[in-house]
Amino acid sequence: MLYPDLAVNEQGHLTIAGHDAVSLAEEYKTALFVMNVDKFRQNCRVYTDTMWECFGDDALPLYASKALCFTGIYRLVNECGMGTDIVSPGELYTASKAGFPLSKAYFHGNNKTDHDIEAAIDAHIGTFIVDNDEELDKIDEYASHRGIRQAVLLRITPGIDPHTHKAVITGNVDSKFGKAIETGQALAFTEKALKCRSVELKGFHCHIGSQIFDCQPFCDAADIMLGFIAKIKKQYGYETEVLNLGGGFGVRYVESHPHIDIAANIRDVASHIRARCEEFSLRMPKILMEPGRSIVADAVTTLYTVGSVKEITGFKNYVSIDGGMTDNPRYALYQSEYTVLNASRAADDCDYVCTIAGRCCESGDLIQENVRIAKPKRGDIIAVLTTGAYNYSMASNYNRIPRPAILLVGENGYKKLAVRHETFEDMCACDIDLR
Repeated sequence: MLYPDLAVNEQGHLTIAGHDAVSLAEEYKTALFVMNVDKFRQNCRVYTDTMWECFGDDALPLYASKALCFTGIYRLVNECGMGTDIVSPGELYTASKAGFPLSKAYFHGNNKTDHDIEAAIDAHIGTFIVDNDEELDKIDEYASHRGIRQAVLLRITPGIDPHTHKAVITGNVDSKFGKAIETGQALAFTEKALKCRSVELKGFHCHIGSQIFDCQPFCDAADIMLGFIAKIKKQYGYETEVLNLGGGFGVRYVESHPHIDIAANIRDVASHIRARCEEFSLRMPKILMEPGRSIVADAVTTLYTVGSVKEITGFKNYVSIDGGMTDNPRYALYQSEYTVLNASRAADDCDYVCTIAGRCCESGDLIQENVRIAKPKRGDIIAVLTTGAYNYSMASNYNRIPRPAILLVGENGYKKLAVRHETFEDMCACDIDLR
C-alpha cells in the first residue's frame, strides 16, 4: 500500500485512518474528500520541527493556502505553529474568518488590485510579497495614508531550472512573477523599495517550481539569492532580515515516484545556507518556506461511486464515476498521475484495466487512463489517493455540478464534516431573477 494510513479490513474494504471508506461514502455521500487530520498534522510537524531545529525558533513554514483552502484548515495550521501564504482576497477573507492571526500571513500575487491592497492593510496583514513596481507604489501610498510602515518582501527571480538543477541565464526569467536578477531589474526594484517612506523592506522571496524531490535546486537558488543579498549589502548597506525560499518539495502520487525525506532535505539546505552566509559574510536571515502540496496532498483521498462499467470490445474499458474534472481537473489539464483503488474490493486482485471517466458532458473528463483495479460494478466505491492539493481548490461547477464535501477523519473514530456538500440552491444564490 502506498500510504500507511490506508489498510484493508475484514470486509475487504479500504480503510482511511481506521475508517471504512465504503461506510463513509454511504454516510456522507459521494463525491467526497476525506482528509486524515493526523496525517496533515504529521506533515506540518516535519516542517516546523525540522526548520526550528535547523534555522532557529524564528524560522517559519508558511502553509500555501492555494493548495487547499477552507476555514477549518487555517485552524489546523495555526495549531501546528505555522504561518500561511495567501494569494487572493478570498483566501485572506477565509483566513480572517477562521480567526487565523494575520500577522503570520504573507500576501502573494502578481496583480493585487487597489482594493486587495487596501483591504489587506486594513486587516493588518503581516507581510506583502511584492511582485512589481505598481504594487509597491500603492502599498507605500495606502500605508502612508494610515500612518504605518508596511512590511514587505520583494519577489525575485533567481533563474533556476529545478528539473535540470542548473542555474541558467534564461530559466524563469520569462515569468509573470517577480523581478529577475539577471536583467538588473531586481536590483533597481530593491533600490526603489529602500527609498519608500511607508514600506519596510524585510527581505526577499523566490520560488523555483514544484514536485522537486531533492535539495539541490533549493541550494542552487540559495546560492544566487545570497549572492544577490551580499551585493545589496555592499551597495546599499542594507542587510536582509528574511529570506523566503518558497515551496516545491514533491509528493508521491504513484508507486514509481521517488521517495523523499523532506526533513533530511531541509537539513542539507540549512547546512548549505550556513556555509554560504559565512562565505559572503552575512548573518543568517530568518528563513521561510511555503509548503502546500507536501503538507496536504497525501492527507486526502477522494471517494466516488461507480455508475457504469462500459466495455468496448477490442478497445478499452470505461468506469464512470459521480465526480470528475469538476472536483479534480488535474488530469484534464496536466495528465497528472494518480493511484486508483476499488475501495469496495480492496482485497481483490487489481487485474481490470480501465479508464476512470467523470460524469461531465466532456470527452476529456477523465481522472486516469489505463489503471489496474479490482473489477468494479455499479455502486462500488472508487478511491483516488493523494488528492489534497489542487483538487478541491480548483473545483468548479461545470455542467452545474455541485462541489463535494470535505470530511475530516482521524484516530479513535474521529469524524467531522468541515465543508458540506454544495447544493443546487448554493449554485443559484448569485443568480438574479429577471422576471
